[in-house]
Amino acid sequence: QGICPWNIFAITFTNKAAKEMRERVNTLVGEDAKDVWVSTFHSTCVRILRSEIHHLDFNRHFSIYDSDDQDKLLKDCFKKLNFDLSDKMYSIKFAKVMISKQKEELISWEEYAKNVDKNNLKEVKTAKVYQIYQSMLKENNALDFDDLIYKTVLLFQQHPEVLEKYQNRFRYIMVDEYQDTNT
Repeated sequence: QGICPWNIFAITFTNKAAKEMRERVNTLVGEDAKDVWVSTFHSTCVRILRSEIHHLDFNRHFSIYDSDDQDKLLKDCFKKLNFDLSDKMYSIKFAKVMISKQKEELISWEEYAKNVDKNNLKEVKTAKVYQIYQSMLKENNALDFDDLIYKTVLLFQQHPEVLEKYQNRFRYIMVDEYQDTNT
């Protein structure tokens, strides 16, 4: 159709859906299919960040922390803050959910801390944990799963030349399961 395959980008949520899309593109396009980006949101963000994260003062060989890694890091945060690890009202699980929600809404620890209700002990604690958690991730040159999208958006917001590079590359974009996207 006169469209360069490297200008095409198809994105979805699950690895299974991405694999099915890749197979369809390969069947339809043939050899040029290798130049079409077909992947999940998270794997796309990893690919972009491996190339561009130096703009955010991270090393491109960053680690990606899974849920267990996050729990260990949060446990360290709680210890640094002298928070009770056996507290049922404010647990590591609760802190992880709260931090994840902030990242899904593209809210930094700084912005969260600035807007926290000082009378809400859970929010105050979350602000402290979020700050230390992010600091420790940075020290470890690591990102958690939520950071993959969050840091990519941040990269594009703070470095318009990087955004422009990808906008110029991807002229044709297909988003599968768009209704499931977060902010």
